[in-house]
Amino acid sequence: MRLNRILLSSALVVVALVIQVSVLARLHLPGAVPDLLLLTVLGLAMVYGHVGGALVGFGAGLLADLAPPADHAAGRYALVLCVIGYLAGLVKPDNGQLKSATGPMVVVVGAAMGTTLLYAGVGALVGDTAARHVGMVSLLCTAALYDLLLAPFVVPGIMALARRAENDPLADSSSGAGKATDISSGWLSGGTGLRIGSQRGGLAGLKVKARTRTARAGRIKGVKRL
Repeated sequence: MRLNRILLSSALVVVALVIQVSVLARLHLPGAVPDLLLLTVLGLAMVYGHVGGALVGFGAGLLADLAPPADHAAGRYALVLCVIGYLAGLVKPDNGQLKSATGPMVVVVGAAMGTTLLYAGVGALVGDTAARHVGMVSLLCTAALYDLLLAPFVVPGIMALARRAENDPLADSSSGAGKATDISSGWLSGGTGLRIGSQRGGLAGLKVKARTRTARAGRIKGVKRL
């Protein structure tokens, strides 16, 4: 990975982990806990691709394994996020543009449920059966719901920051009206901003043409009067 990717990813992962441990983990919500660290990995993976997503996921998971109050074997969450980051990076299109919010939302739901299943599966291999007592169905549903509600406030911003750090032209939200909008510049906008802008431009052009025609008509009438 390039240096700017490493620096940005490290900063975002550390901030996400601090908020995860100090705020989200203390909410005592029923079922699972909103996974801000997972959403950060997903946002970076959908910009950096499958290789970058796997590396970011492994580093973020390893940091979560070592950060207190971790109560599981080191490397367990690193393995899970490495796999999830790799799979999420495969969603990145060739041109780098995500034209709709449907794809990222499906990725978030799938990653939330996949992370829960993989974490429980790896735990079962090492003798951790805590998930059986909580209930897998409840964990899967609440994990998907919480992450889906939190995703619109996290993933688009993460993607925009990642593209700005790479000087990606897609990060410029003021690009030409003929270009397709990208989901990181407006998670739920659906491209309405560009359509409104084009309509305003069309109205302005019509007004200018009308004024020109009026001026020409006035000149012709003046000539006839002479």
